[in-house]
Amino acid sequence: MDTEEAQRQLRHLTDRAEITDLLDRYLRSLDHGVLDDEWARAFHTEDVTAEMPVGTVHGRDALLDRVRQGMALFDRTVHFGTNNIIEIDGDRATVRGAQLSTHVLAGGPDDVFVSAGHTETELVRTADGWRVSATALRIVWTRGTPPRLPAEFAPAAD
Repeated sequence: MDTEEAQRQLRHLTDRAEITDLLDRYLRSLDHGVLDDEWARAFHTEDVTAEMPVGTVHGRDALLDRVRQGMALFDRTVHFGTNNIIEIDGDRATVRGAQLSTHVLAGGPDDVFVSAGHTETELVRTADGWRVSATALRIVWTRGTPPRLPAEFAPAAD
């Protein structure tokens, strides 16, 4: 193997590790509840598009607001992401994976709501590292009591 090929392979492995770390830290951050502007910048591009079970939002500020609203519906959560297939093409990447999310609903007995689905994520390399530019979570199945959405939490227009 020549030096150029070794450098290409090292770059590819480093990119995969950075992308995996970003996605793992994102899911873990949802369970810790520190959802502020710094959080949003650490994971998403300014023009991110996010397709979620409660609607699609465009832009980092809109995503931050929606995630805050959504996570406020739960007292505790645990999010797992797995089976990620990462494809890298220069400064762009796509990831297809699976997500299992367990939620204890806020304000009541320990009602548990579990959802599982498939994720599709697009990332771009920025000056600050890899960031999510588009993401979609498509729920395949649920179990338990779903959260009751307040009237002011109407899904954003697709």
